[in-house]
Amino acid sequence: MAKIAYILLCHKDPEAIVLQAERLTAAGDYISIHFDASAPLADFRAIRDALQDNPNVTFARPRQRCGWGEWSLVQATLQAVRAAVETFPRATHFYMLSGDCMPIKSAEYAHRFLDEHDADFIESVDFFDSDWIKTGMKDDRLIYRHFFNERKNKRLFYASVALQRRLRLKRAIPADLHIQIGSQWWCLRRRTIEWILDFIRQRRDVMRFFRTTWIPDETFFQTLVRHLVPETEIQSRSLTFLMFSDYGMPVTFYNDHYDLLLSQDYLFARKISPEANELKARLGRLYAAHDVEFRVSNEGQSLYKFLTGRGRIGRRFGMRFWESESTLGRKRELMIVVSKKWHVARRLLGQIRQATNLPVIEYLFNEVDTALPDLGGIQSTLEKRTRHRRALIRMLFDYYETDRLIVCMDPGNLDLMQDFASDRSVTRFLEVDCQFSDAYLAGHARRIGLAGEQTAPATLERLLPTIRNDLIYETDRMRDAGFEHHVRLSETATDEDNAAALSDFLSIPGDQALSLAQTERLFAD
Repeated sequence: MAKIAYILLCHKDPEAIVLQAERLTAAGDYISIHFDASAPLADFRAIRDALQDNPNVTFARPRQRCGWGEWSLVQATLQAVRAAVETFPRATHFYMLSGDCMPIKSAEYAHRFLDEHDADFIESVDFFDSDWIKTGMKDDRLIYRHFFNERKNKRLFYASVALQRRLRLKRAIPADLHIQIGSQWWCLRRRTIEWILDFIRQRRDVMRFFRTTWIPDETFFQTLVRHLVPETEIQSRSLTFLMFSDYGMPVTFYNDHYDLLLSQDYLFARKISPEANELKARLGRLYAAHDVEFRVSNEGQSLYKFLTGRGRIGRRFGMRFWESESTLGRKRELMIVVSKKWHVARRLLGQIRQATNLPVIEYLFNEVDTALPDLGGIQSTLEKRTRHRRALIRMLFDYYETDRLIVCMDPGNLDLMQDFASDRSVTRFLEVDCQFSDAYLAGHARRIGLAGEQTAPATLERLLPTIRNDLIYETDRMRDAGFEHHVRLSETATDEDNAAALSDFLSIPGDQALSLAQTERLFAD
């Protein structure tokens, strides 16, 4: 059975550290603590005195003064790892934690999970080819030597890099290493840890290299694990659930995140708010519990993106300068069918195509696999279609040799609708107004990743009003836009009213429009 030695890096809140150590060791596991040497000595003594009689606790020696982005963080980790390896010979796994982490599964679940997965869990992707680094320096982290802390000595940090560039003091990366990058929160098997410790004793050149790289905690273990362990035995993911905001800051979890955290496919989560006492107490009890069944739906990332993105309405892609004055053509009519229920719009378009023989394009700005002719590559990606929308529609008019074209759009594409409505051509809108049952909304949440098949009904029930309000908000924005040629086809309207809307939209006789309005099961889910 798996026995975990937790590697805990911390620098504050001694009471919380003691509670965390007692909680983790009560389940039969171990913990090796490195408490930052820059923190008050009294805090360290309080932790040591409270835990000195616990045989499953050890401390890293000597303690390091740690700084963000410095080698000292890796050195502190290695000190704690060495202490754990020597003190706990029965430990089978070594799991990196911070003082802000809390378990989101029971110890029983964690042990069973590690028993069933004989692998090292560490996020590690190619340093140079991946887009893991979003902003700031990239290659310069490695090819120049970094002696100053960017946060503490910003001027010296950048002056040093500038001087090395000017003097062309680039250095070589150790030839046999393929540099990787990823999260510092890993879980490694004992054999892997022993291989790493042996490797660094033999390879002083590698240690010299990483000591002067920038933010080595994101590259050191990630690179060495890939260098030493067969790829088939590595899972490039962390077992610690964490999210980042648009500003690159870690998302903090509070008392009302309990159900969300439990449903994620991870063993721990960070960062838990220091004030979230109720959450910490519940998670502490959970770790010691037995026979708990977890419904893993793993929708946390997409749900956070959805909820934080609401209200940030703007243009996703700006037009190129050569498109700003382009037009589809004064004599042309672009007819846009707008529906959140895509299957309803497709059903209607099929009938319109048969009745009018007009060219019809489905959700070309929403689905990459929408059937489109070859237009020289402009149709190849959603980004290209959106960025060059007027050129794309103009080419479709030319391809079909027509002055009337029907396309489908999602209500969320308001920026596209407004752009086409401002064109010199005639733009008509047919809004398909559908009813949304709770069952449909639940299915919609699963389709777009806001919920999973195992999402708890109570969690889904709390989410549905937000989704419903979001759909209503999209519709209201479209109606508030005040488009000149805007008619509505409604699930609750009579066939005669819907026929009038279709007749106006398509410019067809009333009897033909009535036949379309009476399409069998037009609004059925």
